[in-house]
Amino acid sequence: MTTQATQLTPVLSATWRDDTPWRLDSYTRAGGYEALDKALGMQPDDLIQLVKDSGLRGRGGAGFPTGMKWGFIPQDNPKPKYLVVNADESEPGTCKDIPLMMASPHTLVEGVIISSYAIRANTAFIYIRGEVLHVVRRVQAAIAEAYAAGHLGKDIHGTGYDLDIVVHAGAGAYICGEETALLDSLEGRRGQPRLRPPFPAVAGLYASPTVINNVESIASVPCIVSNGAAWFSSMGTEKSKGMTLYSLSGHVERPGQYEAPLGITLRELLEMAGGVRAGHELKFWTPGGSSTPLLTAEHLDVPLDYEGVGAAGSMLGTKALQIFDETVCVVRAVLRWTEFYKHESCGKCTPCREGTWWLVQVLARLEKGIGTEDDLEQLLDQCDNILGRSFCALADGAVSPIASSIQFFRAEYLAHFERGGCPFDPVASTLFATAGARA
Repeated sequence: MTTQATQLTPVLSATWRDDTPWRLDSYTRAGGYEALDKALGMQPDDLIQLVKDSGLRGRGGAGFPTGMKWGFIPQDNPKPKYLVVNADESEPGTCKDIPLMMASPHTLVEGVIISSYAIRANTAFIYIRGEVLHVVRRVQAAIAEAYAAGHLGKDIHGTGYDLDIVVHAGAGAYICGEETALLDSLEGRRGQPRLRPPFPAVAGLYASPTVINNVESIASVPCIVSNGAAWFSSMGTEKSKGMTLYSLSGHVERPGQYEAPLGITLRELLEMAGGVRAGHELKFWTPGGSSTPLLTAEHLDVPLDYEGVGAAGSMLGTKALQIFDETVCVVRAVLRWTEFYKHESCGKCTPCREGTWWLVQVLARLEKGIGTEDDLEQLLDQCDNILGRSFCALADGAVSPIASSIQFFRAEYLAHFERGGCPFDPVASTLFATAGARA
């Protein structure tokens, strides 16, 4: 359809439908590693400037300019420089890096080589979520192919540049998606966030200058080198450049990954995905995973870029669009997410360790219909006391859906009190109706 053709921009996902896109021969036929030859013919500083000019922003959630992050590496520091790829995709609803690594791991590998060359690193690490063993094996196989073809190792393509890539499988801790906790895990310690400063660019892995980027950020580098900064920045919006992977999940007809320019709206994405499941309507959704404030059907036309979503009171995050229809209890959904964050708290700081535990206790009572409207105010006060007071953003992510759900669905919380239980629970609803009839 014409509409889809103009809205979808398959670049990272261009070969995903091929028979064996993960194989080196398939990737090479599609022009793979041509960008590497071009990059190795450039000066590292020119590569950094190219990425700066493109406007590429980190695709892991924060949206920090990638080229600027590379530029923070002090080249006068005599210690080794490291590139670390954060592939610890663990947040509920977030599913873009794992499909990318499964379908086209060489896109990531080529991006790692170019990025490492730009920051003058001779060792790179790819930290992959340990539970996805099939992804770990696929990336390891792609790296082995790259070594055999001369794209990795000593004297790459005869340029004198050396690079080794190490794949590290995490042990299943969500906190290791936080970049400094990831570094501690790589060094063999328990994954816990570090106090900053010093920042990783100055003293990161093994106290050496380190760049940490998300999978999609690094995988976007080869196409920028091949096509130029102007090509990349021609997509997207004024401050949010390029294309990106949006993950649609939940109550949608065709869930999956949709690669489109930044700034597309959920309404447009839902049209491409067949809409909300038949016979139902959109109730609420997350723009960037479960750690971002909820939005509602009123926000269908919000531009899905960093500025647009921010202006709507949420965060673009990982662009994990979880779609919920009217059959879902928002209180129960928020409780489940909060239970996840409580379980995954590393326990290093009190606001997160104690705060997430208490949030679960209060939410569980509210979901059962125990309490009054005053308890909602207490819950909001707890959120306010936690927000911005922890070592990392895990606690902030835990309170975001709670506060926003009360903002948009206070009446649904109150309905739990009125009915003495969840109004979406058939048993509770029956008891409520019976009690009403007797009265």
